[in-house]
Amino acid sequence: MITKRIIPCLDVKDGRVVKGVNFEGLNDVSSPVSLGKYYSDCGADELVFYDITASSDGRRLFTDILKEVASNIFIPLTVGGGINTLDDFDRVLKCGADKVSVNSGAIKNPDLIPLAAEKYGSQCVVISADVKRVDGGFRVFARGGRDDTGMEAVSWIKRCVENGAGEVVVNSIDTDGVKKGFDIEMLKAVCEAVNVPVIASGGAGCAEDFVKLFKEIPDIDAGLAASIFHFGEVKIRELKKLLKENGIIVRL
Repeated sequence: MITKRIIPCLDVKDGRVVKGVNFEGLNDVSSPVSLGKYYSDCGADELVFYDITASSDGRRLFTDILKEVASNIFIPLTVGGGINTLDDFDRVLKCGADKVSVNSGAIKNPDLIPLAAEKYGSQCVVISADVKRVDGGFRVFARGGRDDTGMEAVSWIKRCVENGAGEVVVNSIDTDGVKKGFDIEMLKAVCEAVNVPVIASGGAGCAEDFVKLFKEIPDIDAGLAASIFHFGEVKIRELKKLLKENGIIVRL
């Protein structure tokens, strides 16, 4: 069994970390710089930084804050938000990102993923899919969960991987911020469809939710969460000890 990763997520709006429920009702949490440094120091395996309104505002990602976050952490950093061109990839990588997450940009321009994979390598290209149940199926949403694309999610994710994405983040809009557990059914469907690392996002409410995630889907690579880490409801080192006690391999 591969080592499982625990990944905090910084949803950044107007230079501050925010958190909501079902992608709505955003509340201010903290500075991304101080929070990023805290997670780097307390055992997180990676950090994800999303400029969550860059796509919906039609602007570029805030690079000044990103540079400061990157210079204060010592763990891999994935960055997303407003990534629409190869120039955007280049810009955030030069700011200190290790991987670049693309969602709406790939929906608008499906050639972006193969072009980025060819230039920077598949390991650098992350497809981040915002997924919601619609009429009993899984549907891809764009612009921070605002627009229903009409595309079936699992086939879309599979196509992105075939085109060169080296990692998948599955963001469940239905479970986001609800704290009732990860969307196991959705995540299983994605893991069965692709052969690259899959990160579960949306729904973690307690440490036991991570135990259930890794027990029920042994192929899943990582669990991502925001509010339970931001508000100290779950401490990462304690979570990893619990996972190890349950036979799940983690980096302590």
